Amino acid sequence: MTGPTLYVLAILGCGETDEACLQVSVAETRYESLEACMADTTGAAERSADLPYPVVVAQCRPAGQRLSEIMSGNVELPDANAPPPPTRPADGALPVVR
Repeated sequence: MTGPTLYVLAILGCGETDEACLQVSVAETRYESLEACMADTTGAAERSADLPYPVVVAQCRPAGQRLSEIMSGNVELPDANAPPPPTRPADGALPVVR
């Protein structure tokens, strides 16, 4: 009998050429759903922005499953003209939107 599927969040470093991204780390957190894992991908990638790669991405996958190959050229980059996402104040409170 198998238990519920848990998900892990892997941090990948990608180059500028069309080569496979490399797994840099896997977060210690185990997520009970793919949706919960996906909700943390942006924050995880932002926390890893200091890695020595031109592009850093986060990928969710079932725990124990091998990394699926992601090519640098297939990484969807954010729109450079899009406004930045809202940030939390230093006290961690959520911003108020009116």
